[in-house]
Amino acid sequence: MRHRSGIVGVFPPPFTITDDLPDPLIPPREAPWQAGFRAVRANLWPGLAVQTIMAVTVVTYLTVPSSHAAFDALAMLKERWGYVYSAVAAMIAGAFIPEALRVIAFQKGRVTRRNFGNLVFAACFWGYGGMQVDLLYRLQGEWFGNDPDLAVVLKKILVDQFLYCPLIACPQSVILYDWRRSGFAREKMSGFFTVSFYRNAIIPALFATWGVWIPIVAAIYSLPGPLQIPLFSLALSLWVILFTWMSEQRSH
Repeated sequence: MRHRSGIVGVFPPPFTITDDLPDPLIPPREAPWQAGFRAVRANLWPGLAVQTIMAVTVVTYLTVPSSHAAFDALAMLKERWGYVYSAVAAMIAGAFIPEALRVIAFQKGRVTRRNFGNLVFAACFWGYGGMQVDLLYRLQGEWFGNDPDLAVVLKKILVDQFLYCPLIACPQSVILYDWRRSGFAREKMSGFFTVSFYRNAIIPALFATWGVWIPIVAAIYSLPGPLQIPLFSLALSLWVILFTWMSEQRSH
């Protein structure tokens, strides 16, 4: 069974530990949501760790005025650089951090051609993904406003997790990572745009994404607009570190 790295959350997720997801090219032996629930269980502890850190971050911002200087500095940096900040922050979190961790912790400092290939692909993918998430946040700010009250936060979560993820984020991430594993073979492309592929590969990834990222995006949307991308990058960084560590431990 192939290893699948789905994206999460707002994007991500980004990275979800989904070794138990079915190969979409093999007829499934269980319902897609059952495979998804198994992936949710696999993600439970690292997901809870990131969710807890994000909750503490939001509570700190809301209750500790002295912390505002650090948050304001991040917000000003994001406001100054815009989409460039979003792309670079996502590239660092989704590409450079996991590959550096892999080289330092599991390859004893030895860099291989595979590391370079991983880095180039992930940097392109996450650079684009970071800008896409930034655009999503901006659009939702225009649609619903940026006041972090309960009604606004709930609307943003629903659009993010139940429209953006099923229609754009999960399909594009699963397809691109699967296509890369096939060596970017053009003859594989037609198989990605089928009902069976969506059922067997994307629906389980959605369940895994929802299990980890719904609480995380709730925390992100509870903060002012300029802080949302920096906090998304923090969540992505933490998640990628945990994901990389656990997946490499299993492979060894």
